[in-house]
Amino acid sequence: QVELVESGGGVVQAGGSLRLSCAASASILTINVMGWYRQAPGKTRELVATITRGDSTNYADFVQGRFTISRDNAKNTVSLQMNSLKPEDTAVYYCYAKRGTIWATRDYWGQGTQVTVSS
Repeated sequence: QVELVESGGGVVQAGGSLRLSCAASASILTINVMGWYRQAPGKTRELVATITRGDSTNYADFVQGRFTISRDNAKNTVSLQMNSLKPEDTAVYYCYAKRGTIWATRDYWGQGTQVTVSS
């Protein structure tokens, strides 16, 4: 079982920055993939960025170089630095983790943190 707790959401003006953090209850070295998804009102949840145990990263097209995902193995945290925020980035951001083996994996989700970007 892995518990994920997000922090760092808030309200920011367009063009501003926020840093989201996700603390895992287990060693993230045991987690295959960690990442961030978001869900805006009336929309489906979408991928923002992921990072693997081997530090390979993947970003959604809409990120366009504005966000950076990173991990701190010593602190068991994954962070998302978001710069040049736009009003359309407004959403609840969820931390995600996938842990398992080639035979079976399990997904874990945090409770979400609200990010609001005002114009």
